[in-house]
Amino acid sequence: MGEAGHEVGFHCLDHVRHSECGGAEIAADVREGLAMLASIGVRPTAWRTPWGVVTEATYRVAAEHELEICGWSFDSHDWRGDSRERMLAALAAEDGLRDGAVVLMHDGIGPGALRAGCAETVALAEALLVAAEARGLRAAIVSETMRRAAA
Repeated sequence: MGEAGHEVGFHCLDHVRHSECGGAEIAADVREGLAMLASIGVRPTAWRTPWGVVTEATYRVAAEHELEICGWSFDSHDWRGDSRERMLAALAAEDGLRDGAVVLMHDGIGPGALRAGCAETVALAEALLVAAEARGLRAAIVSETMRRAAA
């Protein structure tokens, strides 16, 4: 993935809202997850926390590991099993496809998922790339988007 220009960010091992656990639990989750990624030669710099929930402990752990916390500008809610068309309509209603947009999508089936697979998410990704190109936008890794937003 890295050789193809993709970025591997950190999410979590235990998909628990940081508001529901202590700093030691957050630190252990990050430490273990980063060690697993390091074992395959990956060193993330971006971190999207579970559900986007961030606490003071989250910020401390992020600083300790030189991780930049990132969020999203549009949630596709793909975990519900919506069709590509419904997700695209929701994005259009919020004018969500614009320069610097970060669209939240999931490639796995996790806790609370109401779908059986990720085919509609893959179809959404393909449609977003086509729509972005038509608008003169280009896909970028999340760290690049965060750097541009900070500038």
